[in-house]
Amino acid sequence: MKTRSSNHQNAVGVGLIATLLVAVVGVCCLGCRPHDASRVATEEKELSAGEADSIRTAIEAVLRAQEEAWNRGDIDAFVDYYWKSDELTFSSGGKTTRGWTDTLNRYRTRYPTPEKMGHLMMSKLEITPLGREAALVLGQWNLARESEPLAGNFSLVLRKIGDRWLIIHDHTSRAEE
Repeated sequence: MKTRSSNHQNAVGVGLIATLLVAVVGVCCLGCRPHDASRVATEEKELSAGEADSIRTAIEAVLRAQEEAWNRGDIDAFVDYYWKSDELTFSSGGKTTRGWTDTLNRYRTRYPTPEKMGHLMMSKLEITPLGREAALVLGQWNLARESEPLAGNFSLVLRKIGDRWLIIHDHTSRAEE
């Protein structure tokens, strides 16, 4: 049997969790205004429309270079746009892979031949700068292959590391058939 004190403690705990959740969601949503092209909020100061557009252009170039590498059968060049770190995270098919080398090996295992790789096209890109050195990308992918065409969605987090935009987190899902 719960006492008045334990009920009070539970209520306080639930209230605290709810408050923390609201705070986390609020912080996570700062700067996440993908349809506001004029300004994007950052933790330091606002990006101008020109800065945001420049970031979007640079990241779209990364994704197009990945498409080109994939479509010529060059997995190594495709994965070169991922962060070469043990902290890289790739999630797909209910599995999470950590690290650049393991991510590369996962791609090599899943797509061992140009036929298995097929022709990649990324579309419906929504590139949201989260500051001068981070961005969120949502999009769709389509893999045209004779044996088994595939398609789905992806979300990427990119960071500007040195002078390059690199994928630090990739979550890719396959569309239901």
